[in-house]
Amino acid sequence: MTDLTARDQPAPAMAAHRAAVAAIEGAYSALPPGSPVRLAKRTSNLFRFRAETAAPRLDVSAFDHVLQVSPAERIAVVGGMTTYEDLAAATLRHGLMPLVVPQLKTITLGGAVSGLGIESTSLRSGLPHESVLAMEILTGDGRVVRAEPGNEHAALYRGFPNSYGTLGYALSLTIELEPVKRFVHLRHFRFTEPRECMQAVATIAADGSYDGHRADFVDGTAFSLGELYLTVGSFSDVAPWLSDYTRERIYYQSIRGPAEDFLTTADYLWRWDTDWFWCSRAFGVQRPLVRHLWPRRYRRSDVYHTLVALDQRYKLTATLDARRGRPPNEAVTQDVEIPVERGAEFLDFFLSKIGMTPVWMCPLRLRGEHTWPLYPMRPGQVYVNFGFWGMVRLPPDQSDGYYNRQVEDKVTELGGHKGLYSTAFYTEEEFWKLYNGPEYAELKRAYDPRGRLAGLYEKCVRGV
Repeated sequence: MTDLTARDQPAPAMAAHRAAVAAIEGAYSALPPGSPVRLAKRTSNLFRFRAETAAPRLDVSAFDHVLQVSPAERIAVVGGMTTYEDLAAATLRHGLMPLVVPQLKTITLGGAVSGLGIESTSLRSGLPHESVLAMEILTGDGRVVRAEPGNEHAALYRGFPNSYGTLGYALSLTIELEPVKRFVHLRHFRFTEPRECMQAVATIAADGSYDGHRADFVDGTAFSLGELYLTVGSFSDVAPWLSDYTRERIYYQSIRGPAEDFLTTADYLWRWDTDWFWCSRAFGVQRPLVRHLWPRRYRRSDVYHTLVALDQRYKLTATLDARRGRPPNEAVTQDVEIPVERGAEFLDFFLSKIGMTPVWMCPLRLRGEHTWPLYPMRPGQVYVNFGFWGMVRLPPDQSDGYYNRQVEDKVTELGGHKGLYSTAFYTEEEFWKLYNGPEYAELKRAYDPRGRLAGLYEKCVRGV
């Protein structure tokens, strides 16, 4: 076992953390061989809903807080189950933030690293795992190891992103931070066709700005093929006015105008969480009367996710639709990365064949020259993440997977990648070709030789 050093943590926090590590090692070793391993987590942002079982769950509550923030070094040591809501609050007190803060408050740091995360700093700062300096991981064979570049567990450090808890669980992570200013100045740029929008993304990637506005942040929203926006944000020391989208106003609707806006940095980080991007409309929360009556403390992504999970478990919507004689829906909930040169083709396909709007657009590229084997993106290549989340009515003669398979095929055709937080329909051969089966097999043999943790294909496609 390799502990974090005294340099990494102050003594009281280190002592408590070491006790928690020892406790979870003991709890893991006490699980019966062959029994499924589940984590006792308060929240989840996955859309692979698995059936409830009586399987024992590992208590990971001791790993849900920030252990240390070092302003001078611009690093933090953070429990793997710490939410970005808590992490950002701790770092913003010091005028700092993680290099990438995923858009939903209850995404955990360990989840964003093992399952990938993204946000509007990803064009300049890559993905969350690229700013991780070291990870303390409970592996599938019961060891606790420190994985970092250049040490004996460097292969695990590289292979942990996109492993989704199938190689082990991050107990703590040491991450880089960056300085922030008090406010973010937004400008919304409208485009009337996808190719023009993708060309603007390429310009921002090359210049770091657009129309003279520095691009500390950039993401976009497509309402149709003829109405697309890129939102470019820059840190600012001043704000002539401040908007608040946690009350009656709704952020995504504001993108259509006016063309300029100001938010506090904290409100900017969570601008999408209040309405779960635009998905709160499914619960009526965007209707003025419902919004007025729905308590603000419940206007959160985790609340909406819980409601969806309950609907899935008890099949409430499906049962109601069947009674009304409506055709069944298919959940099309995905995030995909497409090379910017092919982004317009993807939008043309998606909006004509699937027809779901709005679509989130988030440019990204790897931060450096290093690659991450289980999610093989090309260094230097600019991608655009397209996020779409909702339900589409199935044609009478089709079953679940009809739309999602079309998306998967198009993503592969365009040289892109698909995140695995939601349902997937790949054959096993397709899957391992896309997600580096040989490298994964080596890591599985090295860190979970007895297969105590579910395999990546079993977990992400078969739903084990």
